[in-house]
Amino acid sequence: MFIIFDDRPSDSPFVERIWRSHSERAGTFHSIAACHWEMVVTRHEGKTSLTVRGPETKATTADCPAYGEWFAIRFKLGAFMPLLRPGDLRDRKNVTLPDASGRSFWLNGSAWEYPDFENAEMFVKRLVHAGLIAVDHSVLDVLHSQPQEQSLRTAQRHFLQATGMTHGAIHQIERARYATTLLKQGVSILDAVHEAGYYDQSHLTRSLKRLIGQTPAQILRAENQLSFLYNTTST
Repeated sequence: MFIIFDDRPSDSPFVERIWRSHSERAGTFHSIAACHWEMVVTRHEGKTSLTVRGPETKATTADCPAYGEWFAIRFKLGAFMPLLRPGDLRDRKNVTLPDASGRSFWLNGSAWEYPDFENAEMFVKRLVHAGLIAVDHSVLDVLHSQPQEQSLRTAQRHFLQATGMTHGAIHQIERARYATTLLKQGVSILDAVHEAGYYDQSHLTRSLKRLIGQTPAQILRAENQLSFLYNTTST
């Protein structure tokens, strides 16, 4: 492993997780499918930048430079930026915001100081107060199987606009990430099939190859570096 990850929970109603990492050498890693969008601060070779990254519907490979540092705010499903919606950022259509100074970046005509691992929640609170982050509560209703006052088609449209993905796609990604977590914990392939709710081993293998970029056996052997995996969701 050449990328070292660290993470913590958040008490913000808008934030899923806060994570950070650093690289000990250059290398290639598997960027696995993810249904959450993120704000990522990169520090490398004396320069700092902030990138808004969208969800990813499939696994891809990515190059990582040596001696880089990253800090990220992973947002909850239903929270979104009206200026940069998750669907517009999906699958590596990331947006790096213009640098204002060595300590700040431009967003919506104002300079914002780069956040860090400790003050992330205050940074998000300021974004919400400025109207730059909103929440579509109908997404939460769908996720928690609550009765919908609106039509199914309207609910699906709202869900797609706020998350950039369909509910079905999110379920598949979360299931694959959960199965990967089980395998990395040493759970056998057959037990992972059962625990994660796959039909059989072939079904698991197809899903993980598409969404994680590795077979179950490769994950068990820890053959390749994966991107940040933390996942609270089981099926």
